[in-house]
Amino acid sequence: PDSRADVFAAFLERGVDLVIQQGISALVTMESWMFLSSFERVRKRILQDTRIIALLHMPYLGRGGTSMGINFGTAASVLEKGSRPGRPSHFSSVRYFETDEHGVPFEFPVRNDRLRVANARRFETIPGSPIAYWASEALVSCFEGRKTFGEVADVKQGLATADDDRFLRLWHEISRSRMAMPSDAGGRDGKKWFPFNKGGEFRRWFGNQLFVVNWENDGKEIKNFRDENGRQKSRPQNTSYYFRSGVTWNQTGSGIASFRFVPDGFVFAHIGSMLFDKGYSSNQLNLGFLNSKVATSLLDLFSQTLGLEIGHIKNLPCDPWREGAHRAIIEKMVTQSKDDWDTWEHSWEFQQASLLRANGRPELVAKAYGEVRSIWRDSAKEMKNLEEENNRRFIEMFGLGGELTCNVPIAEISLSTNPAYRYGSDKSEPELESLLLADTMREFISYAVGCMFGRYSLDEPGLILANQGETAEDYRRRIPEPSFPPDEDNVIPVLDGDWFSDDISERFKKFLKVTFGTEHYEENLTFLENGLYPENLQGKRRKTVRDYFLKEFYEHHVKMYKKRPIYWLFSSPKGTFNALIYMHRYRPDTVSLVLNEYLREFQAKIAAKIEHLQTVATSGSATAAAKGKALKEITALKKNLKELADYERDVLYPLAARQLEIDLDDGVKVNYNKFGKALKKVVGLTE
Repeated sequence: PDSRADVFAAFLERGVDLVIQQGISALVTMESWMFLSSFERVRKRILQDTRIIALLHMPYLGRGGTSMGINFGTAASVLEKGSRPGRPSHFSSVRYFETDEHGVPFEFPVRNDRLRVANARRFETIPGSPIAYWASEALVSCFEGRKTFGEVADVKQGLATADDDRFLRLWHEISRSRMAMPSDAGGRDGKKWFPFNKGGEFRRWFGNQLFVVNWENDGKEIKNFRDENGRQKSRPQNTSYYFRSGVTWNQTGSGIASFRFVPDGFVFAHIGSMLFDKGYSSNQLNLGFLNSKVATSLLDLFSQTLGLEIGHIKNLPCDPWREGAHRAIIEKMVTQSKDDWDTWEHSWEFQQASLLRANGRPELVAKAYGEVRSIWRDSAKEMKNLEEENNRRFIEMFGLGGELTCNVPIAEISLSTNPAYRYGSDKSEPELESLLLADTMREFISYAVGCMFGRYSLDEPGLILANQGETAEDYRRRIPEPSFPPDEDNVIPVLDGDWFSDDISERFKKFLKVTFGTEHYEENLTFLENGLYPENLQGKRRKTVRDYFLKEFYEHHVKMYKKRPIYWLFSSPKGTFNALIYMHRYRPDTVSLVLNEYLREFQAKIAAKIEHLQTVATSGSATAAAKGKALKEITALKKNLKELADYERDVLYPLAARQLEIDLDDGVKVNYNKFGKALKKVVGLTE
């Protein structure tokens, strides 16, 4: 019973049973028995009934590489039956960077920071008795005389839907009017989708707010989700804590844990667990502690494996943290992190493109970028100072000045505007700057496309058209005299040439003139294109905005929107014809519009060009070179016409005749695939 969580743990326990007093059992097992709460009873039995003679720990790596040829951590333990208090145990650790390509240590025992001789019985003074052999006396003493979070706060797991595809959506997939926003004064009545906290990547203080959950009528559908035998499949746990503000963390994955503030209005997941204050100390001070180096070092005692469990948080020591100026520091970090999160389209509180937030809207894109880059650089420096001050205060509070420093590497300052965090600290400064510039230009273009479709507007911040079936007329009711009007029919061609007056490349150029003026238009366009393509500056074939729209825009859009794109690309098999639509403005006649007003019109224009080229090819006044070029182009255009004719006959015409309906509540995964080969294939979406 003590070791039933895993067969390897049963071997550990049975191995001790099989030997005589002072007999030795030696096994190589997974490392998880050393830390996880599910092995606490067998761990305590080993500490009480045996002496650990030696233990070699080969921890899970997580960030590249493997641990001795496998991708989970291991522990080689030598256990002597019969407790002998006070006798030392020998501990060592081997990590991948201390071994050759075959996993053989460069030296042994490896003289790293975890080579220790210690009394294993002292682990029993740490809640849960983790085999934290590297822990100093000062670190272990942090638990003495202090309450734990389990005593002074509520640490809870939340909803397990049992079918995320059915009950979860990324917030941008649905109609905005169907979603209960945390900031909405109207409350939850009549709403279907609610903000859902689901963990996420490493990010401190605020963010990772991407998902919504179907909690209509107090979760009626989820609560009644049952199998064929009537058993409930979903697990809506701790529902009385839903919609309360608290602290959450990334529960899975290796590396450093990160904690974030969650405001009122969220349902939370079983893998997006949360901590709620009970008046002992505030959520803000708890958050400050959990993101400090003190908490990171203490959590390291419990969580050497892949998961950060609720039990680990409950076992952390907690004081009634002093409020005052310290709380103000933490609140400032939360605010700064929120502002950073809202800088990008993935936030439901996104307002406008970063380049347009420069003071006074300069006429040069280069100057606008320089201003916002300076703001971002100062923001990262300020956040670094604040985090280090937060560390200093908690290190001082726990008396760990001789153990820990307050320094925070710039790569751990988790602001998306900080390139060292966003792209990794293994790159040079010029590489980081080049990547950030390119992404900022892409994000400006993405915002421009949003304005083309009416999702955004230059005249009003935030979302404009974000509900199913809305039209340009709905836009004009809200913004009667727009400085940059949206596309009327919700179809924007993306073609290799100026075939249509509302082609996406031409529309973007108009957008650039509206936002930054006409006087420096060429200079601005050149700066933007060089930002997208640094190789332009090296004298290689110059790439343009049109190249970007043709070859990279949709890929970037799909990545930005987590493989649930909101702009859909109608595309012929070889990409000769492409046209974007905005799914929130889709109507049953949209495919007919694409077919009749764009695909067939494009075919007619190609046919007219072929006719013109044939005239050139047979002209007596044309040079031989001109005739040869015309004949070559005719051949290519005829192949294009064949491709488009097949696309029309086999794909688009039958689809237009069906007058398909979509329901945004069904999500992109369902709706996108209704259109089959008419739309661009997206790996991870169209399989």
